[in-house]
Amino acid sequence: MPILGCETIRVRLDKIELRRPCEWGASWLGLYVWDLLELDTFWRGRLPSSRKGTIWLNMLKALVCYRLIDPGSEFRFHREWYLRSAMGELLGEDDSLAQKDKPYRCLDLLLEHRDELFGFLKGQWGKLLGAKYDVLLYDLTSAYFESDPPPTGSGGKKRFGYSRDKRSDCVQVVVALVLTPEGFPVAYEVYPGNTRDTATLEEEFLDRIEKQCEKFRRTWLMDRGIPTEDMLEKMRSRGIDYLVGTPKRHLTRVEKPLLEQPLDAGA
Repeated sequence: MPILGCETIRVRLDKIELRRPCEWGASWLGLYVWDLLELDTFWRGRLPSSRKGTIWLNMLKALVCYRLIDPGSEFRFHREWYLRSAMGELLGEDDSLAQKDKPYRCLDLLLEHRDELFGFLKGQWGKLLGAKYDVLLYDLTSAYFESDPPPTGSGGKKRFGYSRDKRSDCVQVVVALVLTPEGFPVAYEVYPGNTRDTATLEEEFLDRIEKQCEKFRRTWLMDRGIPTEDMLEKMRSRGIDYLVGTPKRHLTRVEKPLLEQPLDAGA
């Protein structure tokens, strides 16, 4: 057997220990997608570091990757995910980046840039992924809080209301979301938890979407319980097409005439 012409080291496999294993590949991929979308270009001037040296841009990168890889609460980010990921090494940060108050403080800094961010992402999604905005999907969801109800007459949006999560014992907020058919978010709005579905689609919201998407005529897809007849009339008057289910109370008026039509009536 030939002898290798290099230095060798004997390894005792029974003495090898695995310490602090961390998830590397997914974190690297998350930051790669961030760079692909050129999000540093957008955020660098809008998210300066704090006076105490916290680099909020790195905090945001870590939170975005967390939501992409293994979404959960900000508390779980602080207690578990950041410590077992390679995010700190990839960003050149230590564990202090994940102090329990920093994720919440970072999120507070983002809200004022919301509409600008969606405008920027719209351009990036169109350039990189060919996203189209001829069809928009509008739907509602809710998020509940396992906390004490707010005092009567206080501000805030946490309220008791119809719970899609079957948690009528918890206060909640209602979230309206607009998506493309590919799943790219276009806009969102947060309403008090007791807001009726029909009260979420307002003209101001339509104005925002029409201005952001830079196209007047498109088709909206919605559940039948969201738009009122008045809102649908306003959409028609503005040249906005829509596809929405017929409310059950209206089906009886059109059911019989439709059934009497011959099968080849449209041929």
